[in-house]
Amino acid sequence: MKKIEFTKSVFNINELPKDNLPEIVLCGRSNVGKSSFINSLFNKKNLAKTSSIPGKTRSINFYKVEEKIYIVDLPGFGFAQVSKVEKEKWKKMINDYFCSERNIVMVFHIVDCRHKPMPLDIELDSYLKSGNFNRTVILNKVDKLKQGELKKSQKVFVEYFNDLIPNENLLIYSSINGIGKVEIIQRFKKLFEI
Repeated sequence: MKKIEFTKSVFNINELPKDNLPEIVLCGRSNVGKSSFINSLFNKKNLAKTSSIPGKTRSINFYKVEEKIYIVDLPGFGFAQVSKVEKEKWKKMINDYFCSERNIVMVFHIVDCRHKPMPLDIELDSYLKSGNFNRTVILNKVDKLKQGELKKSQKVFVEYFNDLIPNENLLIYSSINGIGKVEIIQRFKKLFEI
């Protein structure tokens, strides 16, 4: 998977692409590293804009891969320093996106492996399950943990979300040293035969 290009930022649900390509969705709390995930997975340093300020992504961003699929980066939620009105606007936009008739084949729920699931993570997971979305949880930033700490983190997430199975629908990733990259690319190829 070498060819990826930014397609568009969507601020209104009516602006969604019309070509009905399969979509992989990235979602999670603010500052879990979704933009770095995209950049490192495709070896493109500035493809997705990164920031140390939570809530930098305020639109639904579409990236086309190999002219075959979209990666859809949803706004982060939780810690963004924005007004309550703005947060509600994002929440509605995300809900409208999931409720629209999109060709969603996988949702990657990206979390920071250093922290246990927070209420918003639990709410998102319940939402995805209720909508019968095919979802995988990705423990990100695993370079920050020692091996024993990572095993403990995996155990914690399995306890919270009891349908998770390590190496199946619970994966690990680091944009710093590439841990888990091969497995996630294999997942992409399996889904789309790229």
